Amino acid sequence: MLILSTSNQSVVPAIDLRNNRCVRLRQGRAEAETVYSEDPVAVAHHWEEQGAEYLHVVDLDGAFAGRPVHGELVARMAASLSIPIEVGGGIRTDADIERLIEAGADRAIIGTRAFEHVDELGTLAARFGARLAVGIDARDGKVRIKGWIETTDTQAVTLAGRADALGVQTIIYTDTAMDGMLRGVNAPAVKEICDAVRCRVVASGGVSSAADIRKLRALDCDNLWGAVVGKALYDGKVTLPALHRAAA
Repeated sequence: MLILSTSNQSVVPAIDLRNNRCVRLRQGRAEAETVYSEDPVAVAHHWEEQGAEYLHVVDLDGAFAGRPVHGELVARMAASLSIPIEVGGGIRTDADIERLIEAGADRAIIGTRAFEHVDELGTLAARFGARLAVGIDARDGKVRIKGWIETTDTQAVTLAGRADALGVQTIIYTDTAMDGMLRGVNAPAVKEICDAVRCRVVASGGVSSAADIRKLRALDCDNLWGAVVGKALYDGKVTLPALHRAAA
């Protein structure tokens, strides 16, 4: 497993898609949108040129609609890059997963489906292996679903443990209260998830500086594979090379 260490792959730029544009939302709220580019493919190339070895792509329209919306754009992005991408947002069926993989995604991320049909995760993990990741989005420790519109009574750490036990190889944990706020990472919550599972964990939400990457490294969790970074990069608060140096 890769730890937050010497690999650039451990710092993963995010590309959020809405209305065919690259945007960021504050805490996932649709009304709190900032548009950064009308050309997400160009943005993907920019991060590749900056040294990214992996990209995290979220179909926001898909998350709100409950079905993937930007399949064609994802296909164009994947075809034009030499680095892999993971894609999430509105993936509810096996066919959705298959189509994204066929479109060129390295792995598909399921969130709402993983919560609503947790009993199916064993079958999905066996079928798709490393091509499948489970996204666990949480606020105050409780799982949020359907584009972060609904908050459940289930603890994120409980869902993480169940997914891990059923063979899921990657969990992407997002603290939704921190997402897009530039207030730093919720390191204790990340550690709680890492300690509860054997699979690799990707932290998301709140990275605002190289210090946040160092804080995650200091957790000393062997299964912490990396961190997704969005707004801090887009607002120029930190550069991708600086985050890579911190990860090393």
